[in-house]
Amino acid sequence: MNSFQPTAERQSVLENKSSSEVKSKSVSQINGHRARQDFSSVYNRDLLPAESGEEVTKNFLLELLDILFSYICKSFKRSSKVLDFHHAHQLKDGLDGFTLALPDEPENLEQLLVDCRDTLKYGIKTGHPRFFNQLSSGLDIIGLAGEWLTSTANTNMFTYEVAPVFILMEEVLLRNMMSMIGWPEEEGDGLFCPGGSVSNLNSMLLARYHFFPEVKKKGMAALPKLAILTSSHSHYSVQKSAAVLGIGIDNVLLVKCDERGKMIPAELESSIITAKGAGLVPFYVNATAGTTVYGAFDPLNDIADICQRHGLWMHVDASWGGGLLMSKRHSAKLNGIHRASSVTWNPHKMMGVPLQCSAILVRTKGILQECNQLRAAYLFQPDKHYDISYDTGDKTLQCGRHVDVFKFWLMWKAKGSTGFEAQINRCLDNAEYLYDKLQGRADFQLVFKSKPEHSNVCFWYLPDSVRNLQVGPERNNKLHTVAPKIKGKMMKEGLTMIGYQPLGDKVNFFRCVFSNPATQREDVDFLLDEIARLGSDL
Repeated sequence: MNSFQPTAERQSVLENKSSSEVKSKSVSQINGHRARQDFSSVYNRDLLPAESGEEVTKNFLLELLDILFSYICKSFKRSSKVLDFHHAHQLKDGLDGFTLALPDEPENLEQLLVDCRDTLKYGIKTGHPRFFNQLSSGLDIIGLAGEWLTSTANTNMFTYEVAPVFILMEEVLLRNMMSMIGWPEEEGDGLFCPGGSVSNLNSMLLARYHFFPEVKKKGMAALPKLAILTSSHSHYSVQKSAAVLGIGIDNVLLVKCDERGKMIPAELESSIITAKGAGLVPFYVNATAGTTVYGAFDPLNDIADICQRHGLWMHVDASWGGGLLMSKRHSAKLNGIHRASSVTWNPHKMMGVPLQCSAILVRTKGILQECNQLRAAYLFQPDKHYDISYDTGDKTLQCGRHVDVFKFWLMWKAKGSTGFEAQINRCLDNAEYLYDKLQGRADFQLVFKSKPEHSNVCFWYLPDSVRNLQVGPERNNKLHTVAPKIKGKMMKEGLTMIGYQPLGDKVNFFRCVFSNPATQREDVDFLLDEIARLGSDL
């Protein structure tokens, strides 16, 4: 049964016109409003490239645009919910005419429009000012426009002949990013990858090839037993990359961090020496600029000194923290990043570019090509009529590569470097505001007392039942259950959303992150009051 409810304008038309008259009139103006076409007898076959399909295609896309625009407006309204939560079994069983089942026969476009609207209805408004759950949030209108154009172009980034403008845009963006890292103009190379985990994987692949180029043909059997080093607070993709490349998770040595989550340089050096003594060959150190949970920045210069002393590849995972390079106020937190062999930087996080947008940046020019190229003759012919150095597909693990650059390029044009700087500064100002608020409330406790370096703020909510307990196992066990229970209530009510996790000896705590420029101080106040309201009876 079709669950679409017609607008008042459309209903008025339907009451006074036959359906054939409405269809023939298509999109018209009624009382200054656009009347909808009835799509109940219109199908995919009627859209372009069908003959005479231009008008119905335009009307269909305009109707879809209305749905998207309505969703965008709701995403920015604080009176709207962040989510309308349903359990998986409810969505699988179907709700109010929305079904995930796939039909044998085509459904009409009216039903498809309903499906589009319902898909958004049952999803999460990650652009909502009160969505604090992930490092990537916000809804940038220019970025969205860029994504629409990218999908319309529907091309591939492997050769200049099919993506000439996008290839050149990627080159410009990468050069600007490398300049901000501090690499000389004659150095550096890079690619946009499908996420920070793949960018980190690329860095490890390149480092292994740099020291052991024979691995490309002979495999891991020709190599000694390798080891990599990373902080105990680093992203899990470092271990995953080691597993994928055959190095092994057991050979990822986790270096101790201080209480703030920063790698301790002396522990790094000690771990390198110990690994060598055990017959391992360390070759790669991952330093983190903006850890996932605490938002900590490893001491990059100290780590670079150690890597230089031992002849190791230094990678900086700046997936989360790279955006701070755009801010004069905060860029010093990444001092030493110019000494890295490679850097991961995700503009889809702190800079608010729509997912996905991640870059692997490499200081050594040419190594991406040498490590990955296989010269597939059907793509990378050497006798093309243009400069084949712009055919980037042989520099990457992938064959097909999505165009992730246009939305970023368009946003940079719209904001300028100064606009990105102001946006990042506001997000970190929000973090300091939350930090100050938490210090003044007895019902909350900070996980660590120092000011946030990034926009991560970690804290516990302390209901009376916990506050009155002495520090010890009983209190910890009780406190461990508080955040999950509040999160469960929070998702059912749908007014805000925040993540939680344990870490080391710390029981479950909330982690609030700011990357949405729409978030204001009133949203921070709302979050704390909502947590206290939902947890008051625990």
